[in-house]
Amino acid sequence: MSQPPAAYWHPFAAMDAVAGTEFVITRGDDVWLWDDAGRRHLDATASLWCVNAGHGRPEIIDAVTAQMRRLATYQTFGDFANEPALALARRLAALAPVPGGKVFLVNGGGDAIDTAAKIAREYFARTGAPERTVLISREHAYHGTYGFGTTLAGIPANRMAGPLVPDAVRVPYDDVDALEAELERLGPERVAAFFAEPVIGAGGVLPPPPGYLERARQICTRHGVLFIADSVICGFGRLGDWFGLDRFGIVPDLIVFAKGVTSGYLPLGGVVAHERVAAPFWEPGAAPFRHGATYSGHPTACAAALANLDVLERDGLLKRADALEGPLHEALRTVADHPLVAEVRAGVGVLGAVGLDPQRLRAEPDLPARIARAARERGVLVRPMAAAIAVSPPLTFADAHLDLLADALGGALDAVG
Repeated sequence: MSQPPAAYWHPFAAMDAVAGTEFVITRGDDVWLWDDAGRRHLDATASLWCVNAGHGRPEIIDAVTAQMRRLATYQTFGDFANEPALALARRLAALAPVPGGKVFLVNGGGDAIDTAAKIAREYFARTGAPERTVLISREHAYHGTYGFGTTLAGIPANRMAGPLVPDAVRVPYDDVDALEAELERLGPERVAAFFAEPVIGAGGVLPPPPGYLERARQICTRHGVLFIADSVICGFGRLGDWFGLDRFGIVPDLIVFAKGVTSGYLPLGGVVAHERVAAPFWEPGAAPFRHGATYSGHPTACAAALANLDVLERDGLLKRADALEGPLHEALRTVADHPLVAEVRAGVGVLGAVGLDPQRLRAEPDLPARIARAARERGVLVRPMAAAIAVSPPLTFADAHLDLLADALGGALDAVG
């Protein structure tokens, strides 16, 4: 009997190439995944930067199961609430490096970015500066694929639908003086917020130049511009702390989070707002913030997050991230002298990238995909990007897993090169 036509529309995929030929994952355990042919693969990407606690954690699975038996779902509009959402908000507010944090929960990183953008603009509308609408982001930045995030993204290919939101501009990712110059060009009295990932992730794994984020924070403060930290990738241990900000010593006005908050077990994201930014929304007589989703504060997703935070704390995975940072860099540096490699970017958190030779990329744009496929054939899953191969393993990676990663990358580069 013939199979029905393929129906699943994959994100970020050329459907004529993948439909009906999918690489189907059937099972996961810690750092390992199995495909539908029974082959085992090392997950060196933590799915998409998110499975920080590793796959198949019984504590998270049990918490989700128990919550679904008790109350699987219910909305939190108006005065409705559920215990996991209330508990998670209190816990995240206590962990976040902002005073008096208030937590707005949504479904993932993309809509958390859009939530933060709306909070920023409405904050100024409520405080007598409605002309402050301009949002600034960085080239190579990735802020999701919803309306605001697509417009803010510093990845031109993601903007094929055209600019979706007005009053959004981008500055070079590595030149903090350009940020100040752009503010002066625009007029700081028109600017609402500056968005920055602690380490740019999907745009190529680009750590900030020394002092960049600290100076950007100072510039924003001086001009009254909100500093929004997009910690979707960098949070919950990826940089060795809860929100990926501690090593930079900055206190943002808004923090956007998702991914590692549940280790990807269920979709959840949100925004932590500094008490000063939250005040005009929380003060007596304040009008409602007319924003939210059916699944805001979803009880089962919040239960997954609470259990995941327990695992990260109990197993010391934030400290493990600190211990992994250097060895991961060294593992990637084993291929630094390969003819296909232009540079290795790592050493800030448990993520890194192998940048590929620009001349070869111009001649062979599919080079990253071919290298990733060759690594997969060697039992290791890495992520092809436009000009690099990225890795972001679970925080449960051991030294032996790093050796497997290095061997697979070297073999893949040799096979393609």
